[in-house]
Amino acid sequence: MITSFVWAGLALLLIAVYLSWTAGRLDRLHARIDATRAGLDAQLLRRVSVAQELATSGLLDPAASLVLYEAAFAARQAEEEQREVAESELSQALRAVLGDAEDIAAVREAPGGEAALHELAEAVRRVPMARRFHNDAVRAARSLRRHRTVRWFRLAGHAPFPMAFEMDDEPPGPLAERVSA
Repeated sequence: MITSFVWAGLALLLIAVYLSWTAGRLDRLHARIDATRAGLDAQLLRRVSVAQELATSGLLDPAASLVLYEAAFAARQAEEEQREVAESELSQALRAVLGDAEDIAAVREAPGGEAALHELAEAVRRVPMARRFHNDAVRAARSLRRHRTVRWFRLAGHAPFPMAFEMDDEPPGPLAERVSA
């Protein structure tokens, strides 16, 4: 009889340890999501800032400057629900303005153009990496949250279900080649 109580107590202790470990793991994943989202936001803001600087620098023709500035301004001012669309539109504007090697060459030849292109290339290169890190963290948390144990014991608490950040982050072709070279 006492042996049964000991075994039952041991089983309950093991279950409690497992649940505690799983809750801690889930908490760490949510903290990682917060950190990667902050990193993604910083890289997106850097890309917007560099795009706005390029648009107002006089290195581009007036039409291209206007297109790029409006897309960058919209991305900077976008509400959270519209952020993915606005950032995708900025990517499209960057490809439209700097899509040809001739466009890149024209900017490079202008005074200060080489530095502006280098800064933009770095900003554009970092966005997909930050987005990938964020989406990997989201994927891991979603996977853990789908387990029955997590759902039955409500180990996620009141934390919102993590959402991936989906956007068009393909850089302008010649600019991407320039960074990788």
